[in-house]
Amino acid sequence: MFVVGCPRSGTTLLYHMLLSAGNFAMYRAESQVFNVLEPRFGDLNKASHREKLLQAWCGSALFSKTGLGVEEVKERVMRQCRNGGDFLSLVMQAMAQQQNVERWADSTPEHVLYLDRIKETIPDALAIHMIRDGRDVALSLQKQAWIRPFPWDRAKSLEVAALYWEWIVEDGRKFGRGLGGDYVEIHYEDLVQNPREVLARLSRFVEQDLDYDRISKVGVGAVSHPNSSFAAETEVGEFTPVERWRNSLDVRQVAVLDELIGDTLQELGYPSQSSKIPGAGRSLAWMRSSYRWYFNMKLRLKRKTALGRVLVSRDLSWV
Repeated sequence: MFVVGCPRSGTTLLYHMLLSAGNFAMYRAESQVFNVLEPRFGDLNKASHREKLLQAWCGSALFSKTGLGVEEVKERVMRQCRNGGDFLSLVMQAMAQQQNVERWADSTPEHVLYLDRIKETIPDALAIHMIRDGRDVALSLQKQAWIRPFPWDRAKSLEVAALYWEWIVEDGRKFGRGLGGDYVEIHYEDLVQNPREVLARLSRFVEQDLDYDRISKVGVGAVSHPNSSFAAETEVGEFTPVERWRNSLDVRQVAVLDELIGDTLQELGYPSQSSKIPGAGRSLAWMRSSYRWYFNMKLRLKRKTALGRVLVSRDLSWV
């Protein structure tokens, strides 16, 4: 099971709901296998590449959180692993066996851009794509400072975050369509406001009962303690994650975001809220196309070229 989507879209909440439901291996981390490990360490058919992966991974928190023994993991990986899908399956299956459960799930959000590779290497994979209003996601990404604008756009971090949301959601949906019936989309707002209904739908998809009362009682992680960028809200009991943008953005900011991502918002069922900004269309269109090119090029280099190893090396902060 893969819970994917643009970062800050509620993937952690849904993943922790699955863990709270029971019968899933408890792993409180993002595996980073397809977006970091496989691009960084290359063709895992080569024993030397597997050895380098294990050397880095076994010294990280990603390994320590598995609860597995080093030698057990190394032996399985060196003997059976030939790609990222093999690596993730071997590790997760070992955890499931140790914990006496039948299922496992991964919650690396950016794996939404690797659904084709996931399905190629893990044929029985199921994917749940979490989608959230791009204006709320942009606010959260801006607060976390996760998306870096070009130097000349430092004052436009909100706009760049919104463009990143649009790009990753559109590409994720494209890759998801290739999975056919093994792919489903869930809106964060529906999960928060109508959890029983959404979980009933997902129960049919995953072929396992996701009982809301049990999930609420067990309350793993974000189920009990919201994983929010806006911590002050949780402290004063005013946690309002849906349409936060309405009280956080001024009229002009709303208009700019509508100009940039309004069509995608409407396509996903999020209504546009403002009119166009006179004279801003051309500059915003150029900005949109520039970042779309940048995001696409970076992903292509990361997935298809040796330069990808350089691009992802800075993502190895967990080592």
